[in-house]
Amino acid sequence: MTNTYPPATWRLMLEPHPKPGALNMATDEALLREVAARRSPPTLRLYAWSPPALTLGRGQPFADADVARLTADNVTLLRRATGGTAVFHEDELAYAVAVTHDEPRLSGGIAESYRGLSAALLYALAKVGLRNAEASAHAERRSGPRSPVCFELPSDYEITVGPRKLFGSAQMRISGGILQHGTLPLSGDIARISDYLTARPPADRIREHALTLHEALGHTVAWREIADALVEGFTATLNLTLIPAPLLPAERRLIDQLVAEKYTNPAWTEKI
Repeated sequence: MTNTYPPATWRLMLEPHPKPGALNMATDEALLREVAARRSPPTLRLYAWSPPALTLGRGQPFADADVARLTADNVTLLRRATGGTAVFHEDELAYAVAVTHDEPRLSGGIAESYRGLSAALLYALAKVGLRNAEASAHAERRSGPRSPVCFELPSDYEITVGPRKLFGSAQMRISGGILQHGTLPLSGDIARISDYLTARPPADRIREHALTLHEALGHTVAWREIADALVEGFTATLNLTLIPAPLLPAERRLIDQLVAEKYTNPAWTEKI
C-alpha cells in the first residue's frame, strides 16, 4: 500500500494483560505530556481494561453516571481527559497515539487527523476479515436530545459498519502534542452501558447505532490477533517503523502521580 507520509519511527507498547482504568488513563496522559515535551518518542500503545470501567468525557456531567449501580456491580467510574461522552470498557482493544503537534499523520483539525489514523484502523479490520467497514468524511448527524453514550454518535472519519459505530475515538491537544485514543469493543452486549447511566438510554436504540467486532464478523477475534493487525496497519498505511520499547522512568513517575492526584481523585471525577 502506498502513502504520502515521510518515513518515521515510533515506539510500540503492546500491553495484552488488562490494567485498571485509572492506570490506563494516567498512562495515556503521561505519554502525551512527555511526547509533547520531546522527552519521549512518538508512541502507539495497544492495551486492555480490567476490571470493567465506565469513563465519562472530560466535560460530561457526573450526574450521568448511576453511581449506586456501578458500585454494586464493581464497575470503576472514571473521567477521561479527552472529550465526548460515556464509554463502557470491558472486552475491548484500546489504542492510544501520542505525537508531537507537527506530526503530519495527525496534521490539520481534529476531523482531518482522524482521517489520517482511520486508514490504519480500516486496514486492521480488513486483515481480520471485516471488509465492509468505512470512515465517512461526513458522519450522519442525529437530531434529538443529547445522548450520554459515545457509541451512539459517530464523528467524521470514525469507523462504522453500515450506520453503526464500531470504533470510538477521542482527542486531546496540549501545547506541543496530540493524543488520540479509542476503543474497539470485541464482544459482549454493546448496550450494557445503559445499566450504568441515570438516563437509561434504551438498549435497542444503542444496538441500532453501535456494534461489536464479534457481531460485525459473526465470530470472535482474539485481542492479540486484532492487535497484530493494527501494528501491520499502522506500519503499512502510515509509513512507520514500530519499535517495541517500555515506559521510561520519568513516564512511570508521572503515571503514579496522575493516578494518585487525578484519576482516582473524586475532585477530578466529580468535577462537573
